[in-house]
Amino acid sequence: MTPREQAVINGRETAEKSAVRELHNYIGGAWSRSDATRFGDVRNPVTDELLARVPLGAASDVDRAVQAGLKAFPGWRRTPPVNRVRFLFALKNLMEKRFDDIASTVTLEHGKTLDESRSSVRRAIDNVDLAIGIPTRMMGTSLEDIASGIDCHTVRQPLGVFAAITPFNFPAMVPMWFLPHAVACGNCFIVKPSERVPLSQMLVFELMQEAGFPAGVVNLVHGAKDAVDGILDHPGIAGVSFVGSSPVAHYVYRRAADKGKRVQALGGAKNFVLVMPDADLPRAAQVSTESCFGCAGERVAEARKIAVGDGLESGVTMGPLITRQHREKVLGYIETGLKEGAKLILDGRGYKDPKHPEGYFLGPSIFEGVTPEMTIGREEIFGPVLCLMKANDFDEAVEVVRRHELGNATSIFTSSGKWAREYRYRVEPSMLG
Repeated sequence: MTPREQAVINGRETAEKSAVRELHNYIGGAWSRSDATRFGDVRNPVTDELLARVPLGAASDVDRAVQAGLKAFPGWRRTPPVNRVRFLFALKNLMEKRFDDIASTVTLEHGKTLDESRSSVRRAIDNVDLAIGIPTRMMGTSLEDIASGIDCHTVRQPLGVFAAITPFNFPAMVPMWFLPHAVACGNCFIVKPSERVPLSQMLVFELMQEAGFPAGVVNLVHGAKDAVDGILDHPGIAGVSFVGSSPVAHYVYRRAADKGKRVQALGGAKNFVLVMPDADLPRAAQVSTESCFGCAGERVAEARKIAVGDGLESGVTMGPLITRQHREKVLGYIETGLKEGAKLILDGRGYKDPKHPEGYFLGPSIFEGVTPEMTIGREEIFGPVLCLMKANDFDEAVEVVRRHELGNATSIFTSSGKWAREYRYRVEPSMLG
C-alpha cells in the first residue's frame, strides 16, 4: 500500500496525514487555518480518490472575514473606480495565463468534461471583463427643476461587505457572477464555495493574491451550514447572494432578509423544450439531449452519441455525478418515476466505467409518459434524466410550462413563426430560445 493509499482508507486520514491537503481560508490578504473542528472530504468523482480535507467552517471564521472586509472598506470605497478595476485587469490576465489549470481543477473536483470546464472558466473571465467596465456604468443621473428651484441628483455608492454562497455545479463560474462586480463598485467581498468543490476557488484566490488586491477586499471562507448561518446572521454583512436548491434558497432568503440584508437567492429549476409537429426532429433531439445530459444533468439549463467517462479524457461527453450520495438521490428519483407509472425507455442505472469502477457514474436515462403531477415532473432531478410529456395541443403545452413553479428556461422547436411568437408572449420562464 502506498503512503497516499494508506492516508485515505475509508475516506479518513490515517498514518500519512501529510499526504492529504488541508484547505485554508483566505482572510485579510493571508491564508489561515480555520477554527473548524469538523472536516469534509473533497473527492474526485471519477476515481473516489481523496483530494483534500475542507474545514466545515465556524462562525468565528466568518467574523474574521467580515472584520477584515469592514477594515478594508473605507479605503477601498475611496479608491477611484478606474483604479479599482486595475486589480481586475490583473486578475483577468492571470486567469487567462492559468486558464487550463483552472479548467483541469474544475474537472478534477467536479467530474464534468474538460470542454465543459473550459466553457465555464471562459464565462468566469467574461464576468471579470464585464466588471472592468463598471466605471462607466456607475455614473449617476441628474435632473434640474424637479420642483421649483430643486434639482435631483442620483449617486451610486458602495455599501460595505457582501457575501456569496455558491453551488457545486459551476465552481469557477458562479462566484464570478458576483465578486468582480461587487468589488469594482467599491464593496468588499466574501466567497463561501461549496464544500464539495472548493479547489478551483482556492486557485482563483491565489491569483487574486498575486493580482495584489488590498488586504480584506476579497476573502474566502470554507464551510457548510455553520458558515452559511454565520454569513446570514452577521450584522456586518450588507447583502448575500445564493445559488443552490430551492429549499435552501427559501431558507437563505428568509433568514437573511429577517436580518435586514439585501438578498439574491436563485433556487432550483425545471426547464422545458416544446417540440411542435412541424419541428426539425433530428435537430430537436440533438439539442435536447446535449442540453439535458451536459454536465451529467447537474445544471439548471440542461435539456449525439453520449460517451460517459473521465472528463479529462478526449472524446468523453458526460462525466460522473458529484458525489456517491447525489448519485443515490438521482437513482431514487428514477425509482419514484417507475412507481408513479412513467415508462423508462432508456435505463442508465447499470452503467459502470470499466476504467473507474469506483466512480459515481450514472448513464443517461429517459422517461416517457410523464405527467406534470408526477414527482419527476414537478421536482428538479439534477441528474442525467430526461422526462418526456405529451400535450394534446399547443395551449395545453403552454399551460404545463406556465403552471410550473420552478420554470426557469424554455425553448420551442417549430418551423412556424406564428407559434414561436405566440410561445414567447405566453410563457413566463425568464429565458427563452
